[in-house]
Amino acid sequence: MVEIISKRDGPRREDVQVKRLIEQNRSTIVRLADQISGGGYSASRKPRQKPEAEGLIIHVGGGSPVAAEAEPSIRVTLNGRVISVDRNTSRQLHHIGDVRNRGGEQVFVLATKQNGYFSPVDETIAQALAGLDGSRLAASYTEEQLAADIGLKLGIA
Repeated sequence: MVEIISKRDGPRREDVQVKRLIEQNRSTIVRLADQISGGGYSASRKPRQKPEAEGLIIHVGGGSPVAAEAEPSIRVTLNGRVISVDRNTSRQLHHIGDVRNRGGEQVFVLATKQNGYFSPVDETIAQALAGLDGSRLAASYTEEQLAADIGLKLGIA
């Protein structure tokens, strides 16, 4: 024998009883929800008003204020990147090249397409620094001296 159970029309009797119980105790349920959430339940149910756009002052936090004009300087980082930075904000302005280890020697490599860089320096900078490309660093010629030479060639004091 096979019993066929089909859905009756309309809601089940148990569902109707539960809905009625919830509606009769709505105020108690809301009060408990507010007590548990610290008032967040009722606050989330209220419609939110959008603030007026007029008269708002928007502050974007983070970072130091940007000076009107950048004051560049040349720096060699700990990981060997040779960059131009703004003295006021310490933000990188340009990547000039890298100090790389080639054959046991530290060599300055200018950031050009010929040296395999995807984002090379401008042509004017490349021409000004072409003589320094491939310079070997040693005890007699340090990273600080390289940075000073690059600054002189680019007109950065």
